[in-house]
Amino acid sequence: MDAYMHPVATTGSRTFCMANLTIGKLAKATGVKVETIRYYERAGLIAPPARTSGNYRAYDAADLERLRFIRRTRDLGFTLEEVRAMLNLAAQHDQPCGTIDAIAAEHLKQVDRKIADLEGLRRELSTIIASCAGGSMHDCRILEAFGERE
Repeated sequence: MDAYMHPVATTGSRTFCMANLTIGKLAKATGVKVETIRYYERAGLIAPPARTSGNYRAYDAADLERLRFIRRTRDLGFTLEEVRAMLNLAAQHDQPCGTIDAIAAEHLKQVDRKIADLEGLRRELSTIIASCAGGSMHDCRILEAFGERE
């Protein structure tokens, strides 16, 4: 039996106290697969957890919050290196947050570029599809546009 403690609400706190959270419970609480958690440990994004007397991984509330941060930043499309940099910067509590701002701003530029590329792709595909008047494969404008017409 693991020594899992039920969440305890505290006034003014978003987190709750947990001790000896198993990897399965951590995965369920964060929506991150167990193998992904192990990968993040190997990649150094999550510190190797303490072990129970039965040699099970035992995570705590800090691990839970860190994994939630990683999950959210990954959901937003940040690379592992960007996440690693932000985690390292976040540990420097007395430093200004300008570097984090710069990482986020650069990522936003990349997102904007991807959106522009996708909008261009959408326009091109719409034009190609609109050019098709039906008929046989021999007359297919879509195949012609893709260069596959024989």
